[in-house]
Amino acid sequence: MNKIFETPLYPYARSVDQQTAEPAAHKVVIIGAGPVGLAMAVDLKQQGIDSIILDDNDKVSFGSRAICFAKRTLEIADRLGFGDPLVEKGVVWNLGKVFFDDRKVYEFNLLPEDGHKRPAFINLQQYYFEEYLVNRARALNIDIRGRSRVSAVEPHDSHVDLTVETPDGPYHIAADWVIACDGAGSPTRSMMGLDFVGRVFEDNFLIADVTMDAEFPTERWFWFDPPFNRGQSALLHKQPDGVWRIDLQLGWDIDKEEEKKPENVIPRLKAMLGDDVAFELEWVSIYTFQCRRMEKFRHGRVLFAGDSAHQVSPFGARGANSGLQDVDNLGWKLAHVIHGTAPETLLDTYDVERIHGADENILNSSRSTDFITPKSETSRIFRDAVLDLSEHHPFARPLVNSGRLSMPCSYDASGLNGVDALTGAPHRSRPGSPCPDAPFMDGYFLSNLGGKFVVVGLNTDVPDQLDIDGVRVKGLHVDTAHYPLMAERYLGAVAAGVYLIRPDQHVTARWSEFDQAAVVAAVKTALGAAV
Repeated sequence: MNKIFETPLYPYARSVDQQTAEPAAHKVVIIGAGPVGLAMAVDLKQQGIDSIILDDNDKVSFGSRAICFAKRTLEIADRLGFGDPLVEKGVVWNLGKVFFDDRKVYEFNLLPEDGHKRPAFINLQQYYFEEYLVNRARALNIDIRGRSRVSAVEPHDSHVDLTVETPDGPYHIAADWVIACDGAGSPTRSMMGLDFVGRVFEDNFLIADVTMDAEFPTERWFWFDPPFNRGQSALLHKQPDGVWRIDLQLGWDIDKEEEKKPENVIPRLKAMLGDDVAFELEWVSIYTFQCRRMEKFRHGRVLFAGDSAHQVSPFGARGANSGLQDVDNLGWKLAHVIHGTAPETLLDTYDVERIHGADENILNSSRSTDFITPKSETSRIFRDAVLDLSEHHPFARPLVNSGRLSMPCSYDASGLNGVDALTGAPHRSRPGSPCPDAPFMDGYFLSNLGGKFVVVGLNTDVPDQLDIDGVRVKGLHVDTAHYPLMAERYLGAVAAGVYLIRPDQHVTARWSEFDQAAVVAAVKTALGAAV
């Protein structure tokens, strides 16, 4: 068993807040020290906002849990300063294969083009992801309080009162803003009388992390109706340290506690891997597909992010990846509100944009689940016909859905978007979309953006810096003669252009030439201010 499970990374220590007569006041309190809560604190700190993190645990999550981290998540991690250790430790992969019965029907490449800093995906146990985030938070002197359970949340118009339970007894604090990142079972959500809406699917899946020395390649393998799990499905992923993730569909009417027992798990794994493959169980769990979300993610001064706000089925790797996109969206907005450079109503756009992202994930996850687990004989006949055709006919392959894998969300209909006045430019870099990466200067384009507003001139001049009502906008010049992939991904057949990019590296607006009045108006729009 990996010792990281047993080692307190943020052990309990009595805080100064426990020694004050009146409740201490904080700008931001984050509930939950998982990937989303930790990343949230790092993002805010980099923008000059101090926070404290409260968690009832004092160590990383038990078991690998989330393992597939997408390219966009790695790009966000780069901006937050912990991308390199993730990729150095993780298992990099771009290729996947789909099997039906005992034959391969086709394979796919999730990143077929060159010129990106990060791969399509890495596989990495969640406990490593959390460990690297804790290290980053420590380097920034972020206050992480272990064994500090929030037992009461009392929202007010101007602040939120919190009660914190510790080994030394309870204490009280107040926060201007609270961000609940306390997971799918969110105690914060329960204490506020809030709930999820959505769908629970009648099926169960066994997760088994096993340690073995196997010859399988570094790819995502998915089986429909395999010989070792008839009528069901299976998934295989490689992780670091010789650990492999295996998902096996079990059906609905099962005894979960019985199915988790080693004497029942091991025969299933031997049927899949063969009797001659030696392995050891590291972690076993059973999950049920759920595609649900809160009706709103913002409730006054309490905001919800990650699994506390939305849940999707694990196939497609949308849980942790969508949670990091929540962080990416919320951090800069809350920072501008706290700094006084944006109105509080800007936070309502977190609700709008990330509910759009959650609905997109729920739609894709629901479609995946319906394809993986047909609910009628007619649906099964259709699915099996699609799988048969896909072996020899490319037109059928887009219909195969073994879990549409996590993609970055585009906010096409966002009210924060400005104009799209660069006629003929690529659709992939339209307003609302995340910026495509490409080689630039001595590295990559996204590495030069940071977490600020940036105006980019491609083959045209822009100022080195603009100051718009206290908001500093960085200017960046790109001569695409030296960077052809920048031209391809941002200009297409257009000779020159100007892009405004917001702090989460989503395109805000684009023009054929620099116009300061237009840029000022677009920045104000992106900050939710009246123009």
